[in-house]
Formats: sequence, C-alpha cells, structure tokens
Amino acid sequence: MSKALVRRGDDNVRGVVAGVASAVIPGVGQLINGETDKAIGVFVVAAVSGAGFLASIPLVGTVAAAVYAVTWVYGVADGVIQGRKR
Repeated sequence: MSKALVRRGDDNVRGVVAGVASAVIPGVGQLINGETDKAIGVFVVAAVSGAGFLASIPLVGTVAAAVYAVTWVYGVADGVIQGRKR
C-alpha cells in the first residue's frame, strides 16, 4: 500500500474527529485543526447566541436560536472540511 493512501485515510479520520468535537462543543474542531482565531470566534458566537436568558425574550430568542443553529452547522462542517485538507 502506498504512503499516499495511508495518509489520505489519516486525513479522513482527523476530519471526522474535528467534526464530532465541534458538534459537542462548538469551536473545538477548529482548535484541533490549529485554527485558534476561528475556534474562538465560533465558540463566542455559539455561547452568546445559545445563552439561556436570550430565549426568554420573544423575538430575540428566535433569532438567537437561528444564529446558534447556523453557527453549529458551520462549525461542524468547517471542522470536517479543514480537517480533511490538512
């Protein structure tokens, strides 16, 4: 088996690990991939928009939930894609 095939397999595993980690805690997948600034940004946006007190405000709670959902999906997808590239 060639080294290129073995390396490609490792890239896939790293992408999956980063995606799962980012699904559990937004931003950790970016941290695993070595993108510290992006990890902090994803985590802060997810933490602020996912804050419990925002849900009690009628319109703001709905918008905050949508922002959190989009941020979560972005974090997972970016973790997988960037993990496979590296």
